[in-house]
Amino acid sequence: MSNRAVVLAGGKGSRLRPYTVVLPKPLMPIGEYPILEVILRQLAGQGFDHVTLAVNYQAEIVRAFCGDGSRWGIRIDYSHETKPLSTIAPLRLISDLPDNFLLMNGDVLTDLRFGKLFDEHVANKRNFTIAAAERTHIVDFGVLHAAGQHLSGFEEKPRFQYLVSMGVYIVNRTILDNVPEGSAYGFDNLMLDMLKRGQPVYVERYPGYWLDIGRVEDYMRAVEEFGERRHDLLPNEK
Repeated sequence: MSNRAVVLAGGKGSRLRPYTVVLPKPLMPIGEYPILEVILRQLAGQGFDHVTLAVNYQAEIVRAFCGDGSRWGIRIDYSHETKPLSTIAPLRLISDLPDNFLLMNGDVLTDLRFGKLFDEHVANKRNFTIAAAERTHIVDFGVLHAAGQHLSGFEEKPRFQYLVSMGVYIVNRTILDNVPEGSAYGFDNLMLDMLKRGQPVYVERYPGYWLDIGRVEDYMRAVEEFGERRHDLLPNEK
């Protein structure tokens, strides 16, 4: 099997400062590996043999570390933004994308099986598939509902459940026909535009492990949990 992946590795990692003053966010270490190497090892083990890294901030450091990908048995090339383009517009810079490809953020730690998600997308002839995780938010206060000055309802520490994007997508390249060239255009813009046009977007719920390491508290949690979850995250590790 030969599949293509695009990994977004060009963000400034502002929420992870001061760590990202020295290192770009995708090269922040999780155990003995940078998070980007964990992702590349996962992709290589799941049938993705060509990975394009979309780079911008500290691009030369990412290039120096990843090289041509031969150490992981994959081909790596680079798409370099000259200005920040957000999460979707960088795809317009890549001329040789296949009909379907994986798109993901370079700061995602998950045991999601990317190859399985890709195969389901292709088999069902979808335009866009989002991997989604369920999250629960607990309000730490008693919540009052009021009509004017009169109490109309009360909830003690209510729980709210919602779905969030995991930053992992399978994309059919036809969606790029409506993406502007040369200006910032993100996942949020694309979703709103596809909904407006009535284009179907598919959501695949994933109950397994997922962390976005973009915030300091989530990065520290990933560092703590990597060892105990290593076998699930890197089942093909030698």
